Amino acid sequence: MTLRALLLAAPGAGKGTQGTRLAEHYHVPHLATGDLLRKHVADGTSIGQTAQGFMDRGDLVPDALVLELVGTAIAGPPPLEGFVLDGFPRTLEQAESAFRWGQDRARTFHAVVSLRVGTDELVRRLLHRGAEAGRMDDNEVTIRARLDVYERLTEPLLAFYRDRGILVAVDGTGAVDEIFDRILTAIAPHVD
Repeated sequence: MTLRALLLAAPGAGKGTQGTRLAEHYHVPHLATGDLLRKHVADGTSIGQTAQGFMDRGDLVPDALVLELVGTAIAGPPPLEGFVLDGFPRTLEQAESAFRWGQDRARTFHAVVSLRVGTDELVRRLLHRGAEAGRMDDNEVTIRARLDVYERLTEPLLAFYRDRGILVAVDGTGAVDEIFDRILTAIAPHVD
């Protein structure tokens, strides 16, 4: 069985934890765009050098460059039959571009997992994580503002993937194993 999945979740929802577990379960790579970007920068690739310029100025890396980054990882060599993608797409425009790219290469998603966690719980988790990491900039006002932006940007993506019939919403609260079992059950009908 091969899985091509996207995890959509707000900061603090457990996307990294569940994405890693899902990739291990299906024996496919977990492609976190932040990790891919840092590797390209560290390796000094042309993608990394271009991205570094934007990052040094404090700008977002443009959609086309992020699509190239992810596309390079998926297209190979060797081309990946399956993967769990984390961190891209983040906007409707990115989702539409990624869908066209995937259609051209027979690499569209089997399932898009939306991990749902209430705002108060996300704030609690992020405050805890920030305190453990010693990040005093992770205060409740800043966290709530980031979550607000995430919700505004993500709502159109949820509708886009729901219309394609591949969106599965999963309760992201509870024990890590319970959440993982919910994800496996939810995506089972979508996996080939």
